[in-house]
Amino acid sequence: MPGPCAHWDDQDADFIREVLDLVGDKWSVLIIGTLADGPTRYSDLADAIPGISQRMLTLTLKQLRRTGLVDRTAYPEVPPRVEYSLTDLGTSLLSIVLALAAWSADRHAEIRRHQAAFDAATAPAGS
Repeated sequence: MPGPCAHWDDQDADFIREVLDLVGDKWSVLIIGTLADGPTRYSDLADAIPGISQRMLTLTLKQLRRTGLVDRTAYPEVPPRVEYSLTDLGTSLLSIVLALAAWSADRHAEIRRHQAAFDAATAPAGS
């Protein structure tokens, strides 16, 4: 069957889904976008990303580090200072992430209209 998945074998398709799950995650997109301005402390990331819990920030940063998109640098100071930054690999993804975020923001009202129309058309009778 033709389609984008026809270009890849099963192993490649599995890996593509795994990477897209990570980089397409809402927190990953927001973290990568926030790190566009340069190295950022954990607390500044938490303040810059509305709604992210400490647990989700920690877990997402760990996954982004594991994938090689984000670096963590600990400075031997008192008190200790830790900064996160994009790697070259993470920077190569930045324009795509920012474009996706901009697309979402630009089409927010249109998407909400479609959702409301769909919900109204599919609501059970009498609701």
